[in-house]
Order: sequence, then C-alpha cells, then structure tokens
Amino acid sequence: MDTSLLDEIKNLAASLSSEVVDIRRHLHKHPELSFEETKTSAWIANKLEEMKIPYTRGWAGNGIVAEIRSANSDRVVALRADMDALPILEANNVPYKSVNEGVMHACGHDVHMACLMGAVMILNSLKEKLPYSIRIIFQPGEEKLPGGASMMIREGVLENPVPAAILGQHVFPSLAAGKVGIRSGLYMASADEIFITVSGKGGHGAMPNECTDTILAASQMIVSLQQVVSRRNNPSIPSVLSFGKFQSDGGATNIIPNSIKIEGTFRTMDEQWRTYAHGLITSIAQDTCKIYGADCDINIIKGYPCLINDPELSSRVKSLMIEYLGEDNVIDLPLRMTSEDFAFYSQVIPACFYRLGTGNSAKGITSAVHTPTFDIDESALEIGMGLLAWNAVNI
Repeated sequence: MDTSLLDEIKNLAASLSSEVVDIRRHLHKHPELSFEETKTSAWIANKLEEMKIPYTRGWAGNGIVAEIRSANSDRVVALRADMDALPILEANNVPYKSVNEGVMHACGHDVHMACLMGAVMILNSLKEKLPYSIRIIFQPGEEKLPGGASMMIREGVLENPVPAAILGQHVFPSLAAGKVGIRSGLYMASADEIFITVSGKGGHGAMPNECTDTILAASQMIVSLQQVVSRRNNPSIPSVLSFGKFQSDGGATNIIPNSIKIEGTFRTMDEQWRTYAHGLITSIAQDTCKIYGADCDINIIKGYPCLINDPELSSRVKSLMIEYLGEDNVIDLPLRMTSEDFAFYSQVIPACFYRLGTGNSAKGITSAVHTPTFDIDESALEIGMGLLAWNAVNI
C-alpha cells in the first residue's frame, strides 16, 4: 500500500468536501427525469471545462464521457455515475429541496454525480502520478428502460480502448455514513416488466351467464401464475414474480368490465431460467384466461440483466476499501432482488458495483430510496469521492 498516496487522496477529499457538498446540493435542487437531463449535462460539462478535462457529450442523448489521460500506460479504468431523477414530489424541508415540482433525486444520483465529480477533481490534481488513464462516464436514464448503460455501450463507451475494469458506487441509506458494502459475484437481479390485458364481453353483474367474467379470469390467472416461482423454479435460484397494478375499465359495483389491465415484474438471477420463465408466464396466463372464455394479450418487456461483480476485481476493491476505511467499516452484502442498469457493463467487462453508506439514525436520516423523504448524511460525500479515487488508481 502506498501510504503517501492514500494520505494525499484523503487530504484532497477533506479539502474538497465543502465544494462537493455544494455540488450535490445544486444537483439535488435541479433534478431532471430519465433522458431529459439536458441542464444537468450542460452543468457537468461546464465543470469539466473549468478543469480543462477533455470530454464528449451526446451519449445516449445527454451522457458525457471524459478522460483524465496518463502517459504512463495505455491501460484505462472507467468510473460511472448515473444522472437521472425520479417522478416523485419531494417532502423534505431543506434549502436544497427540488425546485422542479414532482421531480426528485430520490435514488441518490445527485450523490453519485457529486462523488464522481469530487473524484475527478482529486484525480485531475494527481494527473502526473496516475498509473493509467481514467475514463469518466456520466450516464443518463438509469431509471427507465432500455437503460442508458445499454445505449452507451452500443454507442461504444467501452471501446477504443476497452477499459480493464469499471466501478460504480450507489447510496445505501440502511448503512451508516462512514461504512461501505460490497458483494462478490452475483449481486442484483434481472428485471422484466409484464403487461397483460384480459378482455371479453362485459355485462351486468346480476347476469354473469350472459357475459365473460374478466375479473374472475384475471384473478385466477394471477393465482395460477404464482406456480411459476413456487413450483416450476429451482428453489436454489432466487426469483420473484409480483403484480403491482390491476385496473378495470369499469366503474360500478354491478358491472363486469370488458377488460382488465394488469402490470407486474419478474426478477431472477439466472439468465437461462429467466428466458424459460417468460414462456411459462405467457402460456399459463393465456391458458388460464381461455378456461374462462376470456382473451389474454401479454407483453413481457425484457429489462436489465443480472448484475455480476467480477470476483477478482471485487476482492481487490474490498482490500482497497479496508485500507481506506478500516476493516470494521467494510460490510459484506447479501443478494438483492432489486436491479440496476450498471448490470449491462458487468456483462461486457470486469465490473464492481458497491454501496456507500449514507444513513444516520441519530439525525433521523433513515428514509429509503424512491421515497419523498430520502436524504443523506452529507459526511458520506467526502468518503465517497475519496474512496472512488483511491479505488480508481489501484485496480
């Protein structure tokens, strides 16, 4: 371990912490939805220009790719932060509350961008000492299919040359600020969206024999679909099939509607089973509806793949985390059935996606991501940018 470099990075992170807090608060105050991050992109580009760091814009619409170049090696390592916010009305009463009503950085992407920008400032000041070049990826559209990651990959973000590795860092409100978490190998699930329309001849509820009971057909279909996971899946493969929307076109207690719209999600950690399960979901849905004389139109939209943390890279990153924070502050994480489009990068090159603790129960900062009261203990920003820079120069 190069203790002089470690100390230098920690000192730089401390000296930049106030500025990075301001960056985070600006970004939090001005959130933009997926693939609409125009002003965010322009603001980041201006910061890069101030540091005289070369970059290109327009990736997947609003993405930015910059590079801190080193003459010491042809090797490249990539760092990624997502840029988009969520359609949530913020409930926090803070000076940096969103000014874009109904839009909020409720998943911490403002934190991701601020930490990456802080790491860029650190790495740029150490440019002459860098062992290799660092590619900086500010990515749009993580929250919305097809995912900005997949689009940027198609556009060549992992080419010319291919990075040796890529790192991603994500807020984790259930972990206290000052700590980080990591898991090697399979970490997060794939995620697919299911849209079903059950239709037939509606009618009066007092005369069900004269119509198609779409409510009954749709209800039985959902019950039948539970066997996909409970009886057709290998119990050793984590899988979830859940439905979050059941809506009819009717509007009275005594009307059987002509159609029912149902929406759900299917998540798993095995790509072969994932494909097979899509077929099962389709056939069970259609066959069940047919029994009740109803038609079934089903559309399964394939979303993000499983996120796999490269074992060798993750082992190295964990060691670096311990060097930076101490062993007591590095947590081994369990599997998660949530998903992330960083998974697309992990399908192409060695990748590591880890968690930055941002919670503080003593201060009441405990709200989960994707909630209107999500916020962070901003002391996590100093750790996030310093750790990202330390990892970047050592993997």
